[in-house]
Amino acid sequence: MGQALYESSLKSLKRIGRGKVRDIYAVGEDKMLIVTSDRLSAFDVVLPDPIPDKGRVLNEMADFWFGKLGHIVPNQLTGIDPESVVRDPGEKAQVKGRSVVVKKLKPLPIEAVVRGYLIGSGWKDYQQTGKVCGIALPKGLAQAQKLPEPIFTPATKAEEGHDENISFEEVVKLIGKDLAGKVRDVSIRLYKEASEYAAGKGIIIADTKFEFGTDAKGNLVLIDEVLTADSSRFWPADSYQVGISPPSYDKQYVRDYLETLDWDKTPPAPKLPPEVIARTSQKYREALERLTGRKLA
Repeated sequence: MGQALYESSLKSLKRIGRGKVRDIYAVGEDKMLIVTSDRLSAFDVVLPDPIPDKGRVLNEMADFWFGKLGHIVPNQLTGIDPESVVRDPGEKAQVKGRSVVVKKLKPLPIEAVVRGYLIGSGWKDYQQTGKVCGIALPKGLAQAQKLPEPIFTPATKAEEGHDENISFEEVVKLIGKDLAGKVRDVSIRLYKEASEYAAGKGIIIADTKFEFGTDAKGNLVLIDEVLTADSSRFWPADSYQVGISPPSYDKQYVRDYLETLDWDKTPPAPKLPPEVIARTSQKYREALERLTGRKLA
């Protein structure tokens, strides 16, 4: 395992943002450097322990999918080597293998969530209302069951606290009818193509979230991360069964551990035992290798 990076500290570029996992720096007026740290957030709270190599895995996985799905929608990548934009040679180690230089775009104020299986908050919603985010589903579905068709269940993007599920009508109010329709259609197409590919590698993509921005001409562009183990639920197909929450390759493993603790899901988050950290790091690597055939250098 490599040296874990909890937070980047580049001095040669101006930091303009810090998300739950990513640190963002300005590169000129029209580009940004995004450094993916090894921080892990669960229940929208950043945990105190980094997961070694997690950032490198996420970066590699997103890079793979951006390449694979580029024919569906343009994406944020510039192709510029991140190590070429940090001027201090001592800072190159912080960006190597875990960064991208992207176009500066106007992000849309929503998360584009697509669900192909009934799990997580969708399952809770269905049990109470027979619907997921206002979308009526057939009666009698079980936990983790495959839906007849993937559904688009958008959410707001919360700077602090929990993202909230919203209806498609609310998306229309936020970004307009044409753009809302395009985001929905593109998201479902991305999910379907990725799911079909992953199935051939023995992995079920239960659900995922995409983020989009627009360029100066108003074109839709795929941004942030895409189909990583942080933004998706990956299940090994060989241990999947309907009626139970399947084991997964993503941070659900950490969520399940945290659910066993007496923690109210507000900061500060509890520390993770060494074995949970090691197992989580291993799960991220396994997902990368199975899906992409790539191993971390």
